[in-house]
Amino acid sequence: MRVTTKGQVTIPKQIRDHLGIGPGSEVKFVATDEGARLVAINENLSKEEASRRFRKTLASMAGTLDLKGMDADEYVEWLRGPREHLDLD
Repeated sequence: MRVTTKGQVTIPKQIRDHLGIGPGSEVKFVATDEGARLVAINENLSKEEASRRFRKTLASMAGTLDLKGMDADEYVEWLRGPREHLDLD
């Protein structure tokens, strides 16, 4: 994105849609070590809209984690990794 002479930028439609940014929405830029982060201020977001977005986000993640046939306990054990060096007694 290019910054205009007035210091303005256009937020891409995909990002606006994802964050629920529309005309009159408030956003802020937060400085980070990596640069800056855009934060949408969704104070007026209804519970129904927040719930819809959450469900949409969860649905978009479905099937993205392949546990290679492990059940939850096996997966947690795999995540923890070897622990022989720990004194667990």
